[in-house]
Amino acid sequence: MWTDFFTDYFSLNATWFLLVGILFAGYAILDGFDLGVGMLNLLGKSDHDRRILYNSIGPVWDGNEVWLVTGGGSLFAAFPVVYAGVFSGFYIAFMLLLFCIILRAVAIEFRSKEAWGWWRRTWDYAFFLSSGVSSLLIGVAVGNIVHGVPMDAQGNYTGTFLDLLNPYSLLLGVTTVALFLMHGCIYVVLKTEGDLQNQFRRYVNNFIIFFIICYAITSFATLLYYPHMTDVFKEYPAAGIVALASMLLIANIPREIHLKREFMAFLSSCGAMLALMGVLGLGLFPNLVYGLPDGLNSLTVYNAASSQKTLSIMLLIAVMGVPLVLAYTASVYWIFRGKVVLTPESY
Repeated sequence: MWTDFFTDYFSLNATWFLLVGILFAGYAILDGFDLGVGMLNLLGKSDHDRRILYNSIGPVWDGNEVWLVTGGGSLFAAFPVVYAGVFSGFYIAFMLLLFCIILRAVAIEFRSKEAWGWWRRTWDYAFFLSSGVSSLLIGVAVGNIVHGVPMDAQGNYTGTFLDLLNPYSLLLGVTTVALFLMHGCIYVVLKTEGDLQNQFRRYVNNFIIFFIICYAITSFATLLYYPHMTDVFKEYPAAGIVALASMLLIANIPREIHLKREFMAFLSSCGAMLALMGVLGLGLFPNLVYGLPDGLNSLTVYNAASSQKTLSIMLLIAVMGVPLVLAYTASVYWIFRGKVVLTPESY
């Protein structure tokens, strides 16, 4: 059994499936708390509080989005058919996501350029809305990958924009919003102190409960309506360790919050997100886009990949490049560790 597992899961194509998944998981973990803070910023009771929220992500938000760029670039190079097929079908959704990402960046940079109350409130609402819509769209996109999309034999999307707004994908969109709210709230508690920290410490348990409810409903719906996502766990029961790890890490978050160990709670949240991405990857493999109906015309790591030579050259580049990205990310977080302190140069 294990010989078959390693044969199936450790090819060059599967390696790139894993690497692309890691890059997108890195984006979800790092930009997830950015998006969460954006959705939480209106909870700041004063301009000073909201400035602290902005500056909690100020040194890192743009670097976090590098993971999305590298993930998208890797997907384009390793699996160009998927890139073309997904963009042809998700074009309107992706343009809306891109608009929201740009609006978030503009809101962060422009918000403190003027001291006028109406000016700052306008950008606060823009930051809130763009963060919320971005989170929802990311979840809807993942939901459609699980649900499946209508594809023709050439790998082209044959549905409409409204087809993407099916109940399961909207459910996963709401679950993603809940996840990012919890993740962002834990980050705020970690990075603040005093009254603001106490305020968000009271909020965090509500967001944890909200996420756990959404997570339970989504898991039940997946098991009930999408049996193709459980095939690997039936064939290789040991793969269930990843699912078990995600549940244990989620369960550990309220424990660490209760003990006021915010850093460990944040690490548990990061680990839970990584494990959830692992469950998603195991359930999808070898599909990158599940084709409807009944998995016909699915785009897989084999029929949608670049040539073996291309994948080999890219792997060599990745071996050199990914450690640099990790080192850069780690150094930025180390330099800007600790509580937020406002200075004249702050947002």
